[in-house]
Amino acid sequence: MALEIGVLVSGRGSNLEAILESIRDGRLSAAHVSLVISSQEGVRAVDIARRFGVDTAVFDAGSLGLSRKEYDRLLIDSLNAHGISASSGLVVLAGFDRILSPEFVSAFPGRLINIHPALLPSFKGLHAQRQALEYGVKVSGCTVHFVVPEVDAGPIIAQQAVEVREGDDEESLSARILEEEHKLLPKAIELLASGRLRLEGRRVLVN
Repeated sequence: MALEIGVLVSGRGSNLEAILESIRDGRLSAAHVSLVISSQEGVRAVDIARRFGVDTAVFDAGSLGLSRKEYDRLLIDSLNAHGISASSGLVVLAGFDRILSPEFVSAFPGRLINIHPALLPSFKGLHAQRQALEYGVKVSGCTVHFVVPEVDAGPIIAQQAVEVREGDDEESLSARILEEEHKLLPKAIELLASGRLRLEGRRVLVN
């Protein structure tokens, strides 16, 4: 039985599209996206979800006037209504522009993952590619990790390195990292959905 997934988005949705294409093409066979939630109106990610026939919900954070706790409760209830809960399902953050409350994180223990455009634990937070360039690293990349209340600090599921080239700017480096994100995220979901991951302390091991 396929693992039911909820994907939280805020923008262009390219990682969402990579997940949906991987499912369609059979490369991600153990999962099914049952709901896409956007924090913003009129974004491409919602159009992508609808094109693939996925249920969508748009909860515009700027216009609802909810506290963070109230907003996150709305997300939790919507995900639960689609069969995504602490005991089943998976929540994937794919370009979601909000920091989730501890209450949300605790509602999905071991069932909440994110993709970040850097090799964690380096360059947490916003503008990770810019941080990497300013620091002068020779290698950057992307990381899929479990989400914990501290930002970008959860156990690491998978990483992919990307060379930093001379002459790179934030845009060019971001583009090459994004290409690898589109490969890495579906692979990580497949590992989790097929039951091949186990957590020992901070280490995520693959069976």
